[in-house]
Amino acid sequence: MVKKYIGRTVEIIYVDRTGKITQRRIEVHDVRGGLVRATCLVSNAPRAFRIENILACVPVVNGQPHVS
Repeated sequence: MVKKYIGRTVEIIYVDRTGKITQRRIEVHDVRGGLVRATCLVSNAPRAFRIENILACVPVVNGQPHVS
């Protein structure tokens, strides 16, 4: 699901290892081995997200989440 967004910005709903649910805007760089490697655009830092912990993912178009 996320792999098609490599090189694009997406907004995700993510549950971390402690169970905390967050909404994040990320730029996807790579998807492999069950991980999404990306830059978090809020902290401007590289991050890795477990695919199974991504609850929702939508592309960002013109600065806004785009649900088709």
